[in-house]
Amino acid sequence: MKEDYYEILGIDKNASAAEIKKAYRKMAIKYHPDKNPGDSEAEELFKKSAEAYEVLSNPDKKARYDRFGHQAFDGAGGFGGGGMNMDDIFSQFGDIFGGAFGGGGGFGGFGGRGRRTVKGSNLRIRVQLTLEEIANGVEKKIKVKRKKVAKGTTYKTCSTCNGTGQMTRIQNTILGRMQTATTCNVCGGSGQIVDEKPSNADAHGMLATEETVSIKIPAGVEDGMQLKVSGKGNDAPGNGIAGDLLVAIEEKEHPTLQREGDNLHYDLYISFPDATLGASKEIDTVTGKVRIKVEAGVQSGKILRLRNKGIPSINGYGTGDLLVHVNVWTPKTLSKEQRAFFEKMVDDEHFTPKPEKEDKSFFEKVKDMFS
Repeated sequence: MKEDYYEILGIDKNASAAEIKKAYRKMAIKYHPDKNPGDSEAEELFKKSAEAYEVLSNPDKKARYDRFGHQAFDGAGGFGGGGMNMDDIFSQFGDIFGGAFGGGGGFGGFGGRGRRTVKGSNLRIRVQLTLEEIANGVEKKIKVKRKKVAKGTTYKTCSTCNGTGQMTRIQNTILGRMQTATTCNVCGGSGQIVDEKPSNADAHGMLATEETVSIKIPAGVEDGMQLKVSGKGNDAPGNGIAGDLLVAIEEKEHPTLQREGDNLHYDLYISFPDATLGASKEIDTVTGKVRIKVEAGVQSGKILRLRNKGIPSINGYGTGDLLVHVNVWTPKTLSKEQRAFFEKMVDDEHFTPKPEKEDKSFFEKVKDMFS
C-alpha cells in the first residue's frame, strides 16, 4: 500500500500552500542525490516527496486526492504520479531548491550538471463509460494519434547552448553582476537538434502515428475524474522522454438508474392493485436484472434498500446500495364499473389514511437515504 502523501511530507491535511512547499523543500534538500551520493534509500525518499508535492501543490489534484486517495491517480492501468524519474522532478520543481545546489536557479540534471532532459507534450482524450462499466471496471482499447521520433532520425549537439539546453546570461546591475538561465530557443531545452531525418518527418524529426492504447479503468471512477497513462503522449526530440496520455472520464446517462456517489437510485412505479395486494417486480441493477418483492399495503414513497447493489468505492471502502423508490401510480381514467367501485370506497375505513409510526415522513426518508 502506498504511503499517505501528507505523512511523507510530515504535514496535516489543513496545511497551507506555503507550508506544503516549505515541507517539500526541507525533504528535497535533505534527501537530494548530490547530498547523498549512492544512497538508494535517500533517492527513493527524494522521489516520494516529489510525488507527494506534485499532487498536494496542485489544488485540483489535492481535492481529488483528499476525496479518493491514491485511487484518484493510480488506476489498475498504472495511472498517476507514481514512478517519477529524476528528470521529471528537476524539470518541474527545480526552482524549489533555490541556490541550495547551484545550477543558475534551476536544474539540468543532478545539481545542474549535465544535459536537461525534455519531456514530450501530453495528450488528452475523453472516454465515455456506462454505469455497468464503472461498476465493474473495464479495459478500453483507444486509438490515439501521437507524434513519435521517425525511424532513421539522428540528432547532434546543439551548438547554441553546447548541449546544456540552457542559455546563460550575465547582466551588470546596481546590485552587481547577476546570472540568469533560460531555455535554449533553438533546441527547446533538449540540448540536441536534428542532424538527419526522413523526408516525411517534421522539422523536429517527428512523425504523426496512430497507436492503439490499452487503458485499464478501475471500478468506481466518477464523471470528470482524470486518469493518467504514463509515456503515451507525444515523444520528445533526441533523448527526451514521452509525455503522458490524460484520460478524462465521462459518465453516460443510464435509462433507469441515477447515481449519487456510490449509491444508485431506481424509480419503481406500481399499480394500485399491486400496492394493495403485493407483487413481485423485476428491476435493473448494474449487474443485471433482479426480482424484488413488494409487500402488500406498501405506501407510495417507500424506499427499499438493496445492500451492495450500487457502485464500488474507488478507495476500496465497500460498495454502495441501490435505493428503490416505490411510486404508486394513480389511474387518470376509469371505466364506469371502476368508478362506481371507488365511489363506494370513499367512506370505507379500509381506504381512510391511517399513517403508522413506521410510515416515515418525507424528511425522515431523506435522512435515511443519506445514513
